[in-house]
Formats: sequence, C-alpha cells, structure tokens
Amino acid sequence: MKNRFVKAAAGTALAAAAVLAAPAIANAYTPEPVGGSSATIAPGGSATISFDDFAPGEAVTGTLTGENAAAGSVAFVKFAVTSTSTTKTANASGDVSFVVTLPANATGTYTLVADGAVSDAATVTIAVPAAAGGGSTGGSGTLPATGGDNAALLGLWIGGGALALAGGSIAVASTVRRHRNAEVAA
Repeated sequence: MKNRFVKAAAGTALAAAAVLAAPAIANAYTPEPVGGSSATIAPGGSATISFDDFAPGEAVTGTLTGENAAAGSVAFVKFAVTSTSTTKTANASGDVSFVVTLPANATGTYTLVADGAVSDAATVTIAVPAAAGGGSTGGSGTLPATGGDNAALLGLWIGGGALALAGGSIAVASTVRRHRNAEVAA
C-alpha cells in the first residue's frame, strides 16, 4: 500500500512539473500585426498587411479566411476552398508582409492569420465596407425566408437521442452489475 502511494505521489509530481514547466519553456516570440488588429479593404481592393516580432528567418503562413475567400488571394496564390494561404519567410528583423486582394463581390469580414513555424499566430480582421446607397435594390418589400429546415434534422436528433439513451443504459447496467458482483464477493 505504501509503495502504491509513493508511486502515485511521484507520478502526480512529475505531471504537475510538466504542466507548470510548459509556460517556462514557452516561445519568446509573440508576433503582432503592424498598425493594429483590424483593417478595411474595399471589394476588389488590395492592401499590404504587415506583422512583426516573428523569429528571424522563420517560415510564416498567411491564411485568408472569409466568405468567397477562394476568389481572393494572399500574395497572388489562389485555391478553390473557403480560405487561401501562402508561406513567406520573415526578414532578419522578424517582419513579414502579405498582400491581400479581396474578390470583387466581397462582403462582411475576413480574417488574415499569420502563423509562424516557431512563433505564435497573429490575427488581423479585415472589414469590407457596405456598398454606397444603403444597399436597397428595389425588391418586393418582404423579408426573405431564412433559417434552416428543422424537419430535415429530425432523424439526426432521434438517432442521437437513441445513441445517448443506449449509452446511458449500458452505463447504468454495468454499474448495477459491478455492485451486485461486489456484494456477492463480500
């Protein structure tokens, strides 16, 4: 019994040391966006967004994410997904810049994340200004139908509920069996 307690205490001490030592060995480089954490770019427009405090010579991946981001580009690289990315190397001062070009039909907000191979990631939120003229297109004057089709999700909810009920039943049955076996053994 004493041996078990000593082993458990040693294991707990090692686990606590590993958890508490992690901040001590954390990365010294915390990148920052130059000029703030937000920017405004017009639809179809371009802007250069810079980051500093990366490790000198570090590979930094810039990823642009947003609505129709596949039509946008980061330093002229395009992909057919909802985000696009490219990798650049930080200069001797730890600075890196990305040229962001938004699609002509850009709306809402986009996010540019600069993630270093060694350093932490830094994020810039890119706002797209609303179109001039209030956005009125002379429609029918009624609100469009929005939201999801809840009836289509009914099967998913029933299946998930059945799985949760089955898992709970198995847990209760195994606990009851364990207690019965413990009573018989005693």
